[in-house]
Amino acid sequence: MKKILFASTALVATAGVAAAELTIGGSARFGLAYNEAETNETRIEQRMRVNITGIAETDAGVKLEARFRLEANEDDHENSISGRGPGAAGFAVSFGGLRVDVGNVSNVLDSGDQVDYYGYGIGFTSFLEANSNFNGPATGFGAGSADATTIKARYTVGDFSASLSYKETRAQAAVAAVAGNAGSAAVAADEEYQLGLGYTLANGMSIGAVYSDTDTAGDYWVIGLNGTAGAIGYTVMVGDGDNQQDTSISASMNYEVSSATSIRALVADGGVTGADTAYGIGFRHGLGGGVTLAGGVGSDSSSNTKADLGVSFSF
Repeated sequence: MKKILFASTALVATAGVAAAELTIGGSARFGLAYNEAETNETRIEQRMRVNITGIAETDAGVKLEARFRLEANEDDHENSISGRGPGAAGFAVSFGGLRVDVGNVSNVLDSGDQVDYYGYGIGFTSFLEANSNFNGPATGFGAGSADATTIKARYTVGDFSASLSYKETRAQAAVAAVAGNAGSAAVAADEEYQLGLGYTLANGMSIGAVYSDTDTAGDYWVIGLNGTAGAIGYTVMVGDGDNQQDTSISASMNYEVSSATSIRALVADGGVTGADTAYGIGFRHGLGGGVTLAGGVGSDSSSNTKADLGVSFSF
C-alpha cells in the first residue's frame, strides 16, 4: 500500500467554510538498485515526490479535497534524471461513511480499499510486490497527465465497506477513406468497471474481493486476506481473469524483529503462461526522524535477479 505523510499545513480563513488548509508533504529515496535484465545492471536509484493538497470543510461537515503531485526520478535504463508535474488533479468529497473521488485518482483495485494488492514490498524501492505475478488492470494517482478521468465511490458502515469505480479511456483511431472521402478519425473507447467488497473481522483480520470488467482485458477478480498475528503481518491473495492462463496466488509477510527492525518475505506464482515464481526477502530498519534504511534481493516472474539498498524518508 502506498502511504503519504503530510508534514506541513497552512490554515486559511474562508467565508462560509468551517475550516480550510493547504498541506505540502511527500517522500524521497536514494540508493543503489540492481537488475540483471538491464544493460546497465546497477544504477543509482533516486526519487522525490511532493504532494500538494487543499482541504476545506463546510459548516455541515462536508469535506472537500484537491491534490496534485510533483515528482523527480532517474531513468531505469539510462543515466539520466528527470522531473514531471504538476500532475493532473484529483478531487474528493466525503461525508459520514461516504467518499467520492474523481479525476486523477486510483480505481478500486489500485487504491487498496478492499484488497491489499501490493502487500509487503521487498527493498526500499519495493521492486517486488504481492501482485508481481498478477496481470490485472492497475491505474493510480501520479505525477504528469492522466489518460482519463476516474470516478470512485466508497461507502463504509461499521466493519463493512463497498467500493465502485468507473473509467473510460478514449483514443483517436484512424478510419480509412470511404467513397472518395479523405480519411477521418473515430473515437475508440475502453471502459473499465470495478466493484469491491470488504469486511473487517473481530480479530483485526480483513477479507476483501474486487471484480473488474474492462473492454480490452475482459473479466478479472482478486480475493485477498490480510492481518496481524503478534509480531507478524501478512497478506494472502488469489486472482484470475480472461487475460491470464493460470490462477495467480501470492503471500507476503513482515516480521517485527524489534521496534525499529523488520524482515520481509514474499512469494508470488501463476499468471500468464511461462511466468516463473517471483520471490524475495528484505529488511527495513528505522533510523529515527522518519528515515528508513532498507534493502532486499529477489527474483521476478522472468527469473531476473533484482536487489537494492538505500534510504527513504518522509517529510
